Amino acid sequence: MSNLKSQIESLLFVAAKSLSLRKIVELTESSKGEVKNVLQELMKQYQQEKKGIQIVKNLFSYQMTTAGENGKLIKKFLKDEISGELTPPSLETLTTIAYRGPLTKIEIEKIRGVNCSLILRNLMMRGLVEPQDGKNLKKEEEGNYLSGETYYGLTFDFLRYLGLSEVSNLPDYEKLRNNENLEKLLGN
Repeated sequence: MSNLKSQIESLLFVAAKSLSLRKIVELTESSKGEVKNVLQELMKQYQQEKKGIQIVKNLFSYQMTTAGENGKLIKKFLKDEISGELTPPSLETLTTIAYRGPLTKIEIEKIRGVNCSLILRNLMMRGLVEPQDGKNLKKEEEGNYLSGETYYGLTFDFLRYLGLSEVSNLPDYEKLRNNENLEKLLGN
């Protein structure tokens, strides 16, 4: 049970969005009852110990968030974080999405070779990147998008900030978008 508790805590920590009970059950390969019990236990534990983070339930989804009483401090930090310059890893991730997107988190991590959860979260908070459902992408664009899979793409704010009318106006767009080495790496 403690291993399941650790697994669920880790999943909620790295997830860029809320996770459904069904997804947590699927990922941990545990029973629905076990997962629900552990989630309730974790929620109670964080609440009783007045931790800086908490687990929030919304219908059948769960997400790890900061504690409400730290709101002013978090807001101050995020203001600095959002208005500051992008770090080199953030710029690399943003460039990857700009030239190759929309991409799943796994595809971005294959290209970059590192976990990108926090970077993606930061780029979304800045309004530069947004999650998109593969089902909607499949309807709008050509491509092998999977329904229910989350893809990350650029926002209109990003294009507007760079003064571009469309992403294909980026320098060397075609050359970098259709790079043979990246195609092999992604298995396309």
